[in-house]
Amino acid sequence: MSDSDSEDRRARWEARFREGGGPGAQPAEVLAQNRHLLPPRGCALDLACGRGGNALLLAAGGLQTWAWDWSAAAVEAVREAARGRGLALSAEVRDVVALPPEPDRFDVVVVSRFLERDLFPALAATLRPGGLLFYQTFIRARVDGGGPSNPDFRLGDNELLRAFGALHVVACREEGRLGDLSAGLRNEALLIAQRRADDEPQSP
Repeated sequence: MSDSDSEDRRARWEARFREGGGPGAQPAEVLAQNRHLLPPRGCALDLACGRGGNALLLAAGGLQTWAWDWSAAAVEAVREAARGRGLALSAEVRDVVALPPEPDRFDVVVVSRFLERDLFPALAATLRPGGLLFYQTFIRARVDGGGPSNPDFRLGDNELLRAFGALHVVACREEGRLGDLSAGLRNEALLIAQRRADDEPQSP
């Protein structure tokens, strides 16, 4: 993607948030339905946080939480929501592609409805021993028109499993177009994976 394309995309994203749109007001299913797996303490990151639904859940659970997004409007929305709930978290404007998370920094990382394949190694490497990755985003095997129209922003079959194969898979769900399309998790895949204490992190 050229610099001009990136700036155009950023401007469109910023406008969406300023107009009250954009994702992330509620926590992703992968996190909301599996919050019992979270550690009682530690450092957590909501990467490409949008309006911070994941970050707010993490902070409410007692984790020291960071929320990063390249949209200033989104970050301000997270800060306002945190203040309204009396939650302490650090929301920052950050280009996560140019400045990915540092190795061995976080005990929990959550990514929802965001796909930048070049970040996969850095996401695995930023986990501390025992750390958990919660990831959920759109897949190409969709059943309706929801999500991005560009297939580059959708996962291929079992792509999350392959991308994080060095981690221990705790849970994975990718139903595609199987069975009753009116039920289940459609249009998206989810993965929970752990860096075991004796695992070597991947290099970014």
